[in-house]
Amino acid sequence: MNPALLLAVELGAVVVWLLLGLAALVRPHCTRCSAHGVFPAGAVVCGIVAVAGLLAVFAPPAEASLGLGASGFVLRWRLDSLSGFFLLLIGASSLGSSVFASGYFRDGEGAPPGQIACLYHVFLAAMALVVLAADAFGFLLAWELMAVASYLLVLTRDDMPEVRDAGFLYLLMAHLGGLCLLLMFTLLGHAAVPQSQDWLQGLSFDAMRHAALPPWVAAAAMLLAVLGFGAKAGLVPLHAWLPEAHPAAPSPVSALMSAVMLKTAMYALLRTSLDLLHVDSMAWGLLLLALGLAGALGAAAHAAVQDDMKRLLAYSSIENMGLAFAAFGLTLVFRAAGLPALAALALAAMLFHLLHHAMVKNLLFLATGSVMHATSQRSLGRLGGLLQRMPWVGWTTLAATLAMAGLPLFGGFVAEWLLLQAFVQSPALPQALLGMLVALGAALLVLVAALAAYVMVKFYGVIFLGRAREPGLQAAHDPGWAQRAGLLWLAVAGVATGLFPGLVLRLIRLVELPLLGSAVATGPGWSRLAPISAQRASFDPLALVLLGLALAAAGVLAAHSWRGARIRRSPSWACGELPGSPRMQDSAEGFGQPVRRLFAPLFDLHVQAPDPQQARPVYRESIADPLRSRAYAAVARGVLGAARLLGRVQGVGMAGYLIYTFGTLLLLLIVVLR
Repeated sequence: MNPALLLAVELGAVVVWLLLGLAALVRPHCTRCSAHGVFPAGAVVCGIVAVAGLLAVFAPPAEASLGLGASGFVLRWRLDSLSGFFLLLIGASSLGSSVFASGYFRDGEGAPPGQIACLYHVFLAAMALVVLAADAFGFLLAWELMAVASYLLVLTRDDMPEVRDAGFLYLLMAHLGGLCLLLMFTLLGHAAVPQSQDWLQGLSFDAMRHAALPPWVAAAAMLLAVLGFGAKAGLVPLHAWLPEAHPAAPSPVSALMSAVMLKTAMYALLRTSLDLLHVDSMAWGLLLLALGLAGALGAAAHAAVQDDMKRLLAYSSIENMGLAFAAFGLTLVFRAAGLPALAALALAAMLFHLLHHAMVKNLLFLATGSVMHATSQRSLGRLGGLLQRMPWVGWTTLAATLAMAGLPLFGGFVAEWLLLQAFVQSPALPQALLGMLVALGAALLVLVAALAAYVMVKFYGVIFLGRAREPGLQAAHDPGWAQRAGLLWLAVAGVATGLFPGLVLRLIRLVELPLLGSAVATGPGWSRLAPISAQRASFDPLALVLLGLALAAAGVLAAHSWRGARIRRSPSWACGELPGSPRMQDSAEGFGQPVRRLFAPLFDLHVQAPDPQQARPVYRESIADPLRSRAYAAVARGVLGAARLLGRVQGVGMAGYLIYTFGTLLLLLIVVLR
C-alpha cells in the first residue's frame, strides 16, 4: 500500500479523534450522546489506526510536513515500521477500551460524560502524535498534550483529597520528565546543525539521526532520555506516581494509561537510543538491565501485598515495564558485544512483551472497573465468589490472569521464554564476569515470573473464587453488551498472540531490521518458535493445545468406559467444606503475608495490633513504598523549606530589594573584572 496514503490515514484519524472530543463538549451532560455516538465512533477510528499501523510495518517509511505561518517553522511527521508497530498496539488496545467505555461512563463518575469523552479522545490523539512526530517540537507538543489530558482524566473525581494528591504527584513527575526531554532535544538540536545554519533544521529527527555527536553530548542525551522516558514508563525509582494515579482514574482511563501510555514512553526510548543516538554502550545496557530487574522484583513483591485491586494492577504494570527495560538493556549489552543475533532476540522479547501486555493489562483494568461498578468495592478483602454472579467478566479475566501469570499457551509465557532464551546465551559474551552477571539476571527473571504468577493467583482467587465476603455482593451482575464486547476483544487478542507467536515475530522482524540491522529467527509456520535453532530450543503452542485436547478427550473416554456414563453426586469432602462465615476463607492479607515476611526490607510497614479486651478486635496494617515515604518525602520537605526561605527573602521591602540589586551588580563586576 502507498506509504504516503497510510501516513495520511493516521494523521486523519488523529484529526477525527480531536473532532470527536470537541463534539462531546456540545452536550457534555448527555450520557447517550457519548455512549451511543462519540465512543463507538472513536472505537472505529481505533480500528483504522490499528490496520494502518499494521500495513505500515510492511511499507517503506513516509514523511510529511506542515508549515506554520511565514516563519519557516515546520512540523514533521514520519511513519515507519517502528511507529507502525506501536500504532498497531495503540489502536488494537484502545479499541477494546473505547468499546468498553461506551457502556461504562455515566452520571456519577465525578465529571460530565461529555467532558470525559473529550479528554479521552484528546488523550488518544496525543499518544498517536507522539508516535508519528518526526521533530523535537512536534514530539514535545504531543508529549505535553498527552500529559495534560491524562492528568485531567486522573482528576475526574477531584472532590476526593487522595485523587487531588495523586494528580499533583503525576503532574509533577510528568513535568520533571518533560524538562529532561526539553534539555535532551536542546542538546541534540544544537549539536545536529552548526551555528552558521538555520537552528530550526536541527529540530528534525533526520538531522539528529545523521549528526556526528560528541561523546559527552551523546552520554548526556541518553541520561536525560532514560530519566524523562523512564519517569513516564514507571521505571524504578521514578515510579512513585503510578500506584497513586492509576487507582484514582476511572477504569478505562487507568487501562489506557497502563496498557498504552507506558508503551509510548518505551517507543520514545527506542526511537531516541537506537534511531537517533545509535547507542551501543555496554555500560548503558548493564545499567538498564540492573534497574529493570531490580524494579521488576520490588514491584512484584509490592503487588503481592496490596489489598486494593487497582493498586495491585499498577504495581504489576511497574513489574512488567521493569522486564521491558531489562530486555532493552540486554539488547544493548549484546549489541555492544558484537552479537547482533542475540541483540535481536532480546529486542524481540521486549516488543512481544509490550504488545501482549497492552492487551491483557487493559483487560484486567477494565474487568476491575466492571467489578467496582457491580459491587461498589475495590478492596480485595470485601470481595469473593463473583464468578457465579459475573461469569462473563470472570472467564475473560481468567484468560488475562493466566496470561499475566506466564503460563504456556499465552503470550506472557512466550515473551518470558524468549527473554530467558536470550539470558541463557550469556556464555557467548566475551568476558566471563559479564556472562556470570547476565546469568544472575536469568535467575532474577525466573523469580520475578514466579512472583507475578503468585500475584495473579491472589488477584483472581480472592475476587472470583470462594464465597462472597459481603452480603451486598449477592446483587452483582455482568455488565452490558458493550462492556462485554470490549472484554472479549482484548481476551481474544491476548490469547491469539500466545497461540500464533510466529506471526507476531514475523512482524517484529520488520521492526528490528532498520534499528539493529539484524532480526530474530522464526520457526516454520504460524505457531512454532525456534529463535536460536530448532535443535537447541523450540516451542509450538498450537501443537501443545492439540496435545492437551487429545489427552483430555482420552481421559473423558477412559472415565466413561471404566465408570460408565452415569453421573454420581456425593457430599463434599469435609475439609473442602467451608462452614460458618465466609471470612474464614483465605484473605488477601493472608496471601500476601509470606511475601511480606520474605521481602520485609522492601516495605514500610505500620501495624496496629488488636486490643484483646475489645468486643470485636480489629487488626490494621498499612504498607507504603519506602521510596515515596522516605526519599520522596525528604525531597518534598527540602523543596518546601527552600520555598519558605524564598518567601521570607521576598518580603524584605523596597530597601531589601535595592540591597539585592546592588549586591548582584557588585558580584557581576567582580566576575567580569576577573
